[in-house]
Amino acid sequence: MYLSIIISILFNCMRLALSAIDDDCPSLANGDNLSQTQLLDRLTHGCRYDRLERPVTYTEDGARLPVDVYMRAYIYFVQNLEAHDLQFKIFALLQMRYLDPRLNFRHVAPKRLQPILGEQQLRDNIWLPHIFLANERDSSILGTKEKDILTSISPDGTVIVSSRIKATLYCWLNLKKFPFDEQYCSTVLESWMYNTSELVLHWEQRRPITYDPALHLTEFLLQRSWSNETVINADLSDLRHGAFAGNYSSLSFTVHLTRVVGFYLMDYFLPSMLIVAISWVSFWLQADQAPPRITLGTSTMLTFITLASAQGKTLPKVSYIKVSEVWFLGCTIFIFGSMLEFAFVNTIWRRKRNVPVRKLNSRHILKSTLSPHLLRRRSHARSRSFSGILRQMENSSLGGNQPFNNYLTVNLPITTITEGQVMNQNSDRKRKGSLDMLSSGTTNRRLDVNFVESALGAAASTATASVSNAVSMDLPDFSSNNNLLGEEFSHEEQIASTGWTTLTPQEIAIWIDNRARFMFPLAFLAFNVFFWSFVYCI
Repeated sequence: MYLSIIISILFNCMRLALSAIDDDCPSLANGDNLSQTQLLDRLTHGCRYDRLERPVTYTEDGARLPVDVYMRAYIYFVQNLEAHDLQFKIFALLQMRYLDPRLNFRHVAPKRLQPILGEQQLRDNIWLPHIFLANERDSSILGTKEKDILTSISPDGTVIVSSRIKATLYCWLNLKKFPFDEQYCSTVLESWMYNTSELVLHWEQRRPITYDPALHLTEFLLQRSWSNETVINADLSDLRHGAFAGNYSSLSFTVHLTRVVGFYLMDYFLPSMLIVAISWVSFWLQADQAPPRITLGTSTMLTFITLASAQGKTLPKVSYIKVSEVWFLGCTIFIFGSMLEFAFVNTIWRRKRNVPVRKLNSRHILKSTLSPHLLRRRSHARSRSFSGILRQMENSSLGGNQPFNNYLTVNLPITTITEGQVMNQNSDRKRKGSLDMLSSGTTNRRLDVNFVESALGAAASTATASVSNAVSMDLPDFSSNNNLLGEEFSHEEQIASTGWTTLTPQEIAIWIDNRARFMFPLAFLAFNVFFWSFVYCI
């Protein structure tokens, strides 16, 4: 009797325990008649679902498989790169998809074919993979956090989470060819909590990265993009994943951007070309006009420096040389060169002595101009040597030692002019006779202009008593600006007859300015050929 009472008591206790269990774990029966919220609450009840534990699937051997999370990105807008901060902003829709078998309601509610849609309340009841942007500096959810993250659960347990984000991402810029540079900026997604043994990230097979058709950038052109799947090895030296070491799955997509140079051509390169060309106007001003030439040179230099410094303020202070700096340096050299050319010709213009030259070409003119004292000393040395030889010859012929000082008797055809005699010769015959007179002689040699300048500082006169009855013609003084040859003969004729000619400092200054008018533009043209060939061909 007592045994039957004990059995009945135990049976009643078991019934009470089972009823309590049924009350704590709601039934999934009649799922088609439940509302979406009721069905979700029963699927995610604590007796069936643990939101802190990831979905677990097993192989045939009983080994745990990682969760496969598939990602897709839709790019709304990409803001221009901020070169001084090495960053860019992106507005995108990120979507991740994974399978959670615990949320499969196909067998519970076979008539429910539509997915369960929800926002924050649905997202708070299920497990979500923790994915973060590895190269972000700042990120936020567009709109309101509660409304702008959409979550859907399909009948087979597939979960899709879509969120609209705005992120400021780090991008290292290579500015060596600025502003003709190309940049590659990446967006990197990584798993935060779970390593590759627990979670693996994948890009969707079809169109993982798509762009808004209205997407346009003001300073760059989007050439192409590509995606990549990698594994990041984290250790204690890399605390990006906290203190957890291991291999973490990572996704990235990279955009290839090329800079549009139209702005820089119109606001930097073309104005700098015009500034350099303006500095060449000084070559058309006379060399002694110092105020306008100095004002023009300094104003063009300061204007170009201001233009270049304004352009460089938007760039980071990098250690290597940029293409824009090469252009700036080249233009500065040309502007500074025009100022040096003015200083050079102005110095020559203010000289007092003429410059003897052997030939009328750039080499001899510049050589004589840059070292006039050296040529004068050499010419005087030759004239003294020649004067000594002639003095010895004269002494031996006259049989005495007659002092000659600065006078020299040269065996030239002598024309004696008597009183009342007039030489009626036209200019052509005079030029011819003078040239024949200068080119004739016993030795049939050409006279050194510097020798004549040294030995015949004044007009030649009678040197000895033996020739006092003869009247010799005065030789021209080549050192004078108004000498016979300077007035009647060209420089080419003087060189043909004597082997030398003289140029006034003003003639040399004008000659240098005339050459600079062509040499500077040609050199700048060659610089442009090399510069633009490097930019577009290398």
